[in-house]
Amino acid sequence: MAQTTSVLEIADAELLGPRGAARVQRRRRYSSERKGIVWRTILVALVALIVVFPLYWMLVVAFSPRGEVFEPGLRLWPSTLTLENFAKVFDRVPVLDWFGNSVVIGAFVTALTVIVNLLAGYAFARLRFRGRNGIFLLGLATMMIPVQAIMVAQFKLVSGLGIYGSYWGVILPGAAAAFGIFLARQFFLSIPDEVIEAARIDGAGQLRIFLQVVLPLCKPLIAVLTLLTLLGSWNDFAWPLIALKDNELFTLPIGLLYLKNQTSPDYNAIMALSLIAVLPMVLLFVFFQRYFVQGFARSGIK
Repeated sequence: MAQTTSVLEIADAELLGPRGAARVQRRRRYSSERKGIVWRTILVALVALIVVFPLYWMLVVAFSPRGEVFEPGLRLWPSTLTLENFAKVFDRVPVLDWFGNSVVIGAFVTALTVIVNLLAGYAFARLRFRGRNGIFLLGLATMMIPVQAIMVAQFKLVSGLGIYGSYWGVILPGAAAAFGIFLARQFFLSIPDEVIEAARIDGAGQLRIFLQVVLPLCKPLIAVLTLLTLLGSWNDFAWPLIALKDNELFTLPIGLLYLKNQTSPDYNAIMALSLIAVLPMVLLFVFFQRYFVQGFARSGIK
């Protein structure tokens, strides 16, 4: 078949001259593009399957009867759909309190971090002051320091401030992020200088330029910073475990450990609580995915 097609293409080229040659080139280009699209589609489908399957398996185990997960063979669908695992979780542990704690801590950490990152990013991108580049590089260097290496210092600082065991002990240490400042700086550098110069000629000061000219252009950036910060705060485990001491103030990741450490671990109940913890972030990403992609594209991060 391939040889026949090639003969036909050569015949077209010989009979029609330049038009035949152009037609052959278009056919070859179209065939190559179709093959590329097919292979890319297959690759994306495989990657999506690998990424989505753990979430799907969590869903299956959460709605399966207890003990079915230990039966031989791989079950891709529960033999019986049941809400017993969710009822068990709500009976054993204060899920609503933990969920509310995660929401409160995540909201305050996200609001403070986004505000600090926007202000710092704008300062590093648009203001001229002595030592600007050195301070910025020093902030980026902190990204190479493991979080575990500074936890003792953070604990002493939180204890000295008298906020150990409270929401603020978790919120304040996470009120700035070097990566967020870097992302905001790159985004502000992509804004044309003419826009800011026009506002400055009209007599606007730096604060007014930031609030009325620059900030309305930052919706994709704000979406990216919000999603990244909220996701990090929502899933944070180590620092809230250290900074919180009362069960009533636990967040969902710590609650998962608490449920797992019970006398007889119930993996179906654990997966049910895991689903409750994961679902809000999945829905948030789905709704704000467009802004998320735009923010990374505008900031120059490839």
